Amino acid sequence: MSLPSPEIPDPDRQLPYQVAVFARRISAAEELDRAAYLLLDQLAATGPANVKTLAAALGVDSSTVTRQAAPLLRERLLARVPYPADRRAVRLALTPLGAGRLAEVREERRRVVAELTAGWTPQERALFCVLLGRFNDGLRGRR
Repeated sequence: MSLPSPEIPDPDRQLPYQVAVFARRISAAEELDRAAYLLLDQLAATGPANVKTLAAALGVDSSTVTRQAAPLLRERLLARVPYPADRRAVRLALTPLGAGRLAEVREERRRVVAELTAGWTPQERALFCVLLGRFNDGLRGRR
């Protein structure tokens, strides 16, 4: 999986710039904002969870999850569900409406990525995925 060396005048300047451009453009193209997408995706993967558990999984504060969940609860994309053993405590759960919206956004993301990488080889796509994953892993826990 060897790619030709790109001609980048100053990668230390260009990489942060390109990451910022990517973040702005991907957010502008979304029907669901980034925070909402990540929260819905986490609940889809793990099932109902309390705010503290979600905060730990997402690498944010509990207050951030509470703030991000509020509009999703109003839009009925999330619901509060009681714990079976202690009906006073609640967890956040993905609703059928939320699962549907998440599926739509995932499909749109797949379509956009396929379109943008249509001219790439499978090896280039795999390498980009590995490098972007490594980059994101490096960001984990940073504030």
